[in-house]
Amino acid sequence: MIISCEARDGIRMVQSGGARGFQFSGSPQLFSFPASQLFINCNFFPAEFSIVVTLKIPQMAPEKSEYIFTLLEGDSDEPLLGLRLSQNKFHFLQKGHGSRKRITFKAVGLDDNRWHTVVLAVTGCYTILTVDCGTPLEVLERPFPDDLDTTGSTFFIASRRRWNGLFSGLMRQLVLLPGSDATSQICPSSEPQLSALSVPPALLHLPIKPSSTDLPLHPYEAEVRVTAGVSPPCGHSEEGHLWFNTLKRGLFLCDGIVWLTMLQVKEKLDYVEDHQDLFTNSETFDIEVFHIPSVGLFMATANRDSNLGSGIYKWTDGRFERYQNISTYDAQAWQYFTVGKKKFLVVANCRSKDAGDQEQSVIYKWSSRKLKFIHYQTLITHSARDWEAFSIRDETFLTVANHRNHNIDSVIYKWNPVAQFFEVNQTIPTTGAYDWEFFTIGPYYFLAVANTFNGRSTVIDSTIYIWLGGMFQPYQSITTFGAIDWEMFQIENRVFLAVANSQMLTEEGKILYSINSTIYELSMTSQTFIKFQEIETNSALDWEYFTVGDDKFLVVANSYDGNSYSLNSVIYRWQGNEGFIPVHRLSTNGCRDWEYFNTTDGSYLIYSSARAALSKVLKLRTI
Repeated sequence: MIISCEARDGIRMVQSGGARGFQFSGSPQLFSFPASQLFINCNFFPAEFSIVVTLKIPQMAPEKSEYIFTLLEGDSDEPLLGLRLSQNKFHFLQKGHGSRKRITFKAVGLDDNRWHTVVLAVTGCYTILTVDCGTPLEVLERPFPDDLDTTGSTFFIASRRRWNGLFSGLMRQLVLLPGSDATSQICPSSEPQLSALSVPPALLHLPIKPSSTDLPLHPYEAEVRVTAGVSPPCGHSEEGHLWFNTLKRGLFLCDGIVWLTMLQVKEKLDYVEDHQDLFTNSETFDIEVFHIPSVGLFMATANRDSNLGSGIYKWTDGRFERYQNISTYDAQAWQYFTVGKKKFLVVANCRSKDAGDQEQSVIYKWSSRKLKFIHYQTLITHSARDWEAFSIRDETFLTVANHRNHNIDSVIYKWNPVAQFFEVNQTIPTTGAYDWEFFTIGPYYFLAVANTFNGRSTVIDSTIYIWLGGMFQPYQSITTFGAIDWEMFQIENRVFLAVANSQMLTEEGKILYSINSTIYELSMTSQTFIKFQEIETNSALDWEYFTVGDDKFLVVANSYDGNSYSLNSVIYRWQGNEGFIPVHRLSTNGCRDWEYFNTTDGSYLIYSSARAALSKVLKLRTI
């Protein structure tokens, strides 16, 4: 026998967690029916039976309890039978042998906002609870009465007749099966949380099909996620979900693979304005902006002064405020990354703590208890300039750009999931390495190094490596001029690599700072990167790619023209066949690094100075 609810006022069909369920919000009387509709030929409740329920309910407060269903006698509020939930507990209520009693199963973990299928079986002296086809929990009790008369009684779904205790979650199936344990009918299952014995047809398929009048057959809501720019997961279980992006002011639908745009306001960059002067410990060579879920937006600065260390800042009330200080030694760069649920921050130290000691760079791990980064692992480096973290087929790697004595190996480390540490995986000969850039194109993995100086000249090859046979192997070499940074980006199906050339020093000793930096495009014909556009820069040290609405931008860090460090750094906008054209000129002083980030208040750029203990946050004003 199936206890079911037809679509009516107070019942909404809601899609959540990859499945549909009913949500009850109206008067409890709307979800009731006489027991005589079930017990037609006999008014006695079966002595042996199973109740199968599939539900999804958020975490409950300690003092709160909610009813899945009750069977009430006449006008009484005392149940003849019922199922009730409280925090981490499942209660079976019954009346029999002249008294009322409650059987409680503890630590069942049902109120976790996930789907669960529960089977309560009553047979002989045993009451058995099975959750998600797991190990049954048994309670030895007196047999259920065989003379429980249901005459004049009423079933209330999701309540005990009163508003108090109304079930607040979603219910997918509620089935009463007399005479046997229903567990064997639904277990084992490939989806034990959604094991189905008898699910109403309207809840079975995604998405909901409209009727011929283009109106929904049932009241319906899709689960909506709201974020400020960060894309939620979109896979099979999220199919049909909606996502509202407050930053882009857009509504998106998950088709099971990607987010499809439904409605979106197209923003355009109007102008850039000063937002915050951020005074740092000392000159800043690198900025790393990152987000820790449920904690907030952070920024780490790589500061020159070893006595003062480097700072970590948290975005608070629309500004970066100092949050933590970490001892560093002529820090050159930070890299934030995750391994599973672990969150790490690694610093590239250029010098040792004490003269003559081995140089060491350090990995710090975020402590969710202390709410700060703590020392985790030390790695030997050689005048480290950069770290790059990446994953290949569920394996995590970390590569360092070693710069000391110019011609030296840089190292790729691999995470050992057993030892829970990084270990040396591969060494690659580099020439004054300054930067690594990891990127993927289709099924292929690439790693590009920016080689800067070989001891005689900055006119040297920088190399792109491809992952083959479990290691990185040379793929293409490109002549660069004191290369400091690579920036990979894609525009539709086109793949680009931009190099920041800092200076041209020939073996004859001639040096130029105002030189071209180059954007390369991947040629599908030759399967190599070929020159796409040259842009005149002044000792360029960084490129940063970002988008505003449908527009694509590159901003360059111009640092020195041979006479002055006070220069304009330039924002370029993508203009199709014309390439990137200059649209905004920003006054900077010894500009070293650019970072783009989003908050609920809008989009920002921040730049660091290698000449002063001052970084600037700029706000992107849009129309």
